[in-house]
Amino acid sequence: MSIALRAPAHRISPRAIVLWLVHEIIGIVIFVALAMLISTWIDGSGWSWVPTWIYDNIRWLPLLVAGIMTPLAFIETFWRYAVHRWEFSDDVVYARSGWFSREWVFVPVSRVQTVDKTQGWLERALGLATLEIRTASYAGSSSIKGLDYAVAATLAEQIAQRAQQLRDDAT
Repeated sequence: MSIALRAPAHRISPRAIVLWLVHEIIGIVIFVALAMLISTWIDGSGWSWVPTWIYDNIRWLPLLVAGIMTPLAFIETFWRYAVHRWEFSDDVVYARSGWFSREWVFVPVSRVQTVDKTQGWLERALGLATLEIRTASYAGSSSIKGLDYAVAATLAEQIAQRAQQLRDDAT
């Protein structure tokens, strides 16, 4: 018998789509540049061991790389946005993330040691933040990426207060 998990109640900020797309575009640019270097290197090498069909078409490599990676970047970004969700109740922080593989995380608030907000330069420019929840478990920390900064700040405060209440109740 299996029990289906319901999706957490809250979506992350739609601006996370822009964040992930920019990350993907940076990756595409790097891979296309590498493909250009490789194609230029092979094209001018005169190596006889390279099959002629590769040697004759090597200049298409950067376009092939861009043509494959660009649609995948858009698919991944929108898929990730559809999957990423979070929820906070009195006893647990529940988050779901991933795009190709999924990760469901349940963090008992009673085990929370610290709650931090982090922002990279692009997150700061987009008004986003990542919430890091560190616990006393061997798994270490969990994170919720792509939150609106105000939501992350409020959530961090609520989790910290609730964790303090639970610790005070236990003593």
